[in-house]
Amino acid sequence: MALISWKSFNFFDVSQVKPPDDGESARVFESSDISSVCSGSANIFLGSSDGVVRILSQAFKVVRSFHAHESGAITHMKQVEGTSLLVTISEDLSTEPVLKVWALDKTEKKTGNPRCQSTLLIHNGRERFPISAFAALDDLSQLAVGFANGAVTVIRGDLVHDRGAKQRTVFESEEPVTGVEFREGGKVTTLYLSTTGRILTLVISGKGQGQPARNLEDSGCGVDCMTVDRKNGDIVVVRDDAIYYYGLNGRGPCYGYEGPKRLVKVYKNYVALVSPSQPGAPSNPSGLRRFGTSQTDDIFNTTNFTLLDTDLKYVAHSEGLISQVKSLFIEWGDLFILTTDGKLYRYHEKTLQQKLDLLYQRNLYILAINLAQKAGLGVLQQNVIFRKYGDYLYQKGDFDGAMQQYIKAVENTEPSQVIRKFLDAQRTQNLIEYLEELHEHHKANADHTTLLLNCYAKLKDIDKLERFIKSPGELKFDLDTAISMCRQGGYFAQAAYLATKHGEHDLVVTILIEDSKKYAEALQYIWRLDPPTAYRNLMKYARVLLEHCPEDARQLFIGYYTGRYRPRRESIVPESTHSQGGASSAIHNLASFLPLPYLNPSSTVSPGTPSAQKGPGAQDQVVEAPGDEAEIQYTVPRPRTAFSSFVDHPNDFVVFLEACLQEGVTEKDDKVDLYTTLFEMYLHKASEKRGDDAGTWEAKAKKLIESGDIPIDTSNVLLLSHLSKFRDGTILVQERKGLRFDIFRSYTSAKDTAGAIKALKKYGPAEPQLYPAALAYFTSSNTILEEAGDELDAVLKKIDQDGLMAPLQVIQTLSTNSVASMGMVKQYLSDTVEREAKEISYNRRLIDSYRTETEAKRKEIDELGSKPAVFQARRCSACGGNLDLPTVHFLCKHSFHQRCLNQVDDDVECPLCASENATIRAIRKAQEESADRHDMFRDALERSNDRFGTISEFFGRGVLSVPPVD
Repeated sequence: MALISWKSFNFFDVSQVKPPDDGESARVFESSDISSVCSGSANIFLGSSDGVVRILSQAFKVVRSFHAHESGAITHMKQVEGTSLLVTISEDLSTEPVLKVWALDKTEKKTGNPRCQSTLLIHNGRERFPISAFAALDDLSQLAVGFANGAVTVIRGDLVHDRGAKQRTVFESEEPVTGVEFREGGKVTTLYLSTTGRILTLVISGKGQGQPARNLEDSGCGVDCMTVDRKNGDIVVVRDDAIYYYGLNGRGPCYGYEGPKRLVKVYKNYVALVSPSQPGAPSNPSGLRRFGTSQTDDIFNTTNFTLLDTDLKYVAHSEGLISQVKSLFIEWGDLFILTTDGKLYRYHEKTLQQKLDLLYQRNLYILAINLAQKAGLGVLQQNVIFRKYGDYLYQKGDFDGAMQQYIKAVENTEPSQVIRKFLDAQRTQNLIEYLEELHEHHKANADHTTLLLNCYAKLKDIDKLERFIKSPGELKFDLDTAISMCRQGGYFAQAAYLATKHGEHDLVVTILIEDSKKYAEALQYIWRLDPPTAYRNLMKYARVLLEHCPEDARQLFIGYYTGRYRPRRESIVPESTHSQGGASSAIHNLASFLPLPYLNPSSTVSPGTPSAQKGPGAQDQVVEAPGDEAEIQYTVPRPRTAFSSFVDHPNDFVVFLEACLQEGVTEKDDKVDLYTTLFEMYLHKASEKRGDDAGTWEAKAKKLIESGDIPIDTSNVLLLSHLSKFRDGTILVQERKGLRFDIFRSYTSAKDTAGAIKALKKYGPAEPQLYPAALAYFTSSNTILEEAGDELDAVLKKIDQDGLMAPLQVIQTLSTNSVASMGMVKQYLSDTVEREAKEISYNRRLIDSYRTETEAKRKEIDELGSKPAVFQARRCSACGGNLDLPTVHFLCKHSFHQRCLNQVDDDVECPLCASENATIRAIRKAQEESADRHDMFRDALERSNDRFGTISEFFGRGVLSVPPVD
């Protein structure tokens, strides 16, 4: 072996395939008559020596078999990927080889076998030699067959549709042909030939066709030792000394690999090699060692199987097989080996991550990087390997080398992991190098900028610090962090420089308020900003500004929220005196760095020029110029966004709310917010004051809600009035919304009997349910009963007159306590008993009359059925003429001429009584139909005030009657 310098790994998982135990499939691979194997289109095809083709599914189950050839063994097969076409070649040395093309998706009706699209005898100059090599294009337009006598026959034609084919011997040699492969490039098709002594190319179509074979090399190869790499079209040839690659221009790279080779196959990025364990190893399968046997003489008679990555120069898998390899094929993304002892092994490549983990375990990071790059791994994933490599070098003490790897992985490496490693004082220079790289890649955050500035300070490298802060071009560091560092060091001017240079007006305001404590100047600075920026800073420092500058801050709020905000403009006026002191205003100081927003354009100077560096602050003064009253369009925020700013400033808040309402807010939701909040603030101020002041605020609150068009929600007014104990507001809203019961209940809850009586008299006629509530309230305690006086009798009288409560309900209400005595309700009970006695007497008389009438009807019905009827009528009830025969008499005492009746059948009915009888029958039918409508009965019972009367009514309709028994 010459691959000693190549690293060996186990990048494949090997498993033996177990066919399903269902008869033929169980021993399909153990059959000794398998003469050829191919795969494609998610199937495996096995050709046998008796001409039978067996098709296996992905579950390795025989899904189909058919007799492809009558004689000879099937020695070569090819399945056209993506189609249902299968090419088979059978050989019998007594005759010429037979080639057939099968359409597996079409079936012969007689035999059930696939349809044979075409059959062809392969010519070899009438000589009988076995086929040693076979290749075909994917469209089967050209096929090449190599023979052991050194001849190569090319077949052209339409074999798929059986439109004829032409054969031509394109090459002849004294040496046996060991391999043929096609390579298509543009419009040229090249056939690569290998014999035992040479490698040649032959153009069989396109430019150069007809020329003799060109010799590439005077060294050949064995049978099955030449294949094609489908990715790039290169031809791979293996010999005993090395692995060779051949392209269109001749031999390419070669890789030394000593030892005999028996079979080669290209699988993905690997070259699969099958080699005998020693030269001259027996090829008879029956003579090989079987697994589990005791043939110790053949223990070393194995076959070596190796998977090589020739690009990266490593061995992906290597093992010794017990038996000789019968076939090597690829399907379902895996590599399969069929051995002569009937075992099928599956080689599944490990995932890239698993392979990388194996390399990590052996610290082979350079190979891991190359492998990741070859696999097309993204930059971010490659950076993970760089980072691991850096960790490895750091552990070895190679800090400079480790830093180079960390810098390569800066895109997706957590900076803190690297920074912690180099925080040692001796590694400060490496740390600065890494932090600068972070800033170059815009990966630095505030902490990184802080650390870099600290590193500069630690090394006392002031020049770098200044260059870093004032570096031209695109900003490479976190501005807030740099400003924060300057502020922490007390360099407010430098902080203001950075903030103003980069247009960070928010930070300028922050420096003025939080560091310089110059609130008035900050407020004036805000007033000069554009509306969005001014609003943002105003809301940020609203409470502070209202605390220290209440008048100006309130005016700024009112102006902005009413749409009248106009940024103030500044002009620079030269001073006659030179000011050297540090007492100039913040606006004056900031003007020495860069122009303020909305400065007069004619007075501005670009930063970086000498005049700008000198600044107007040396001899000039910034003063307010007359403002331009041109309207500025901006989105006025909703008033409620300012409410929280006025916490602890109620007086200013009231002024703000009233000003917003006076300006005429148009949005309905904003009006609701303003009125509701103003009402709440009035009540809040009233609760804080006492005496006349409280009354003044309550009067404002009452006047506010007395207006009929104010959009305050009723529930909010009620809630706020209740919380502030503002009864006038509660009653006013309840009256307006018709909540009379709530008004009465509010009096009863407060034990205000006089108010309850007043509300009862005022709202009782429109709200009758107040009387039962008043009855319960008046009898709830002796004190309330005394305060009610004669109102209890009036309530009882009203309840009795309007029937608001049943007598039993009245008794139950009064019996809940011992407040009401029997004497108080004696008259009420006496009147009730007398009235109900009269009603009972009336009902009894009515029952007797119904009973007498019923008896009379029953007697009449009995007489009609048992006694003869006498008819004494002399005139026809229809025409009024004298009756003569034939005459028709009815039991209703009506008589008719037969000719006056329109009907002559037995079911004739009296015409005069027919309408009345039809009405009775319809009523009866409706009663019978409604007898089953129990839902109608339940609904009427639930809605009825007299439920016993409802039951009686439906009883009369037959709802409660027992159905007759057949």
